Amino acid sequence: MARSTPERSASGTAGGAAASSGEAAVPASGPEVLIKNIGSDTLVNLALAWAEAYMAAHPEVHISVTGGGSGTGIAALINRTILLANASRAMSPEEIVSARAAGFEPVQHTVALDAIAVVVNRANPVDRLTLRQISDIYTGRIRRWSEVGGEERPIVLLSRESNSGTYVYFIERVIRLGRKDNKNLPSPETLLMPSSEGISNEVRQNPNAIGYDGLGYVTPDQKVLAVAAEEGGPYVRPEAATVLDGSYPIARPLYMYTAGEPQGAISAYLSWILGPGQGLIQGLGFVPLAGGKK
Repeated sequence: MARSTPERSASGTAGGAAASSGEAAVPASGPEVLIKNIGSDTLVNLALAWAEAYMAAHPEVHISVTGGGSGTGIAALINRTILLANASRAMSPEEIVSARAAGFEPVQHTVALDAIAVVVNRANPVDRLTLRQISDIYTGRIRRWSEVGGEERPIVLLSRESNSGTYVYFIERVIRLGRKDNKNLPSPETLLMPSSEGISNEVRQNPNAIGYDGLGYVTPDQKVLAVAAEEGGPYVRPEAATVLDGSYPIARPLYMYTAGEPQGAISAYLSWILGPGQGLIQGLGFVPLAGGKK
């Protein structure tokens, strides 16, 4: 399903200003509340949909949503310029230490589920790979499509940039195969793309390209590969059912982080996201939480 470029923001009508500490602000001119929500490009379209729906029902609340990557949102949370960050990966131990040094305990809220789809040009005859093969492709051990059942062509590697939570998760789960002792990194020949749209455009135009992205950003003009967790295992396509039953091997939770336990307007907003807001998720290509609030 096609999605717009994530580097954009949405907010309610003018009114209210964020406090310097990042707290939801209540301006002297009225009861309006402003919530700044920054971070994951994977989450940004879903966060925008949530914000727009919530503001329609709560006109006194104005929610500003901006992408920029999970690292950007987490840094803003640590710097106390916001109290609600979006992330498509868990905070690192170093980030948690920095948050504590800034005077608060970060609290993780799982708000949706996602699959990372591995995509190629639709003219590419390859339609399935194992995790090991994908790891070997991205580390440069496999360099030609003929080595994995395709044509005698070079493989062009596409990746998100390092501030992306999707990039971090892909390295940990796929390139390093989930092993803590594995320190592999993408090949230096990997082309780093600033957005989901950049990966989509290159895959669409380049028959040699391979890329990856959150399932909600995959467009119909890309081929989505089935992935097996191990050689001889089942090849599984990314979709809601295979994320929920755990059979698709590159699935993950999506998070919002708060500086301490959420209070006031932010607490009410998160409660809505984990309740009625779950109804918006599947229409945007993501997966709602099973059983409601997590």
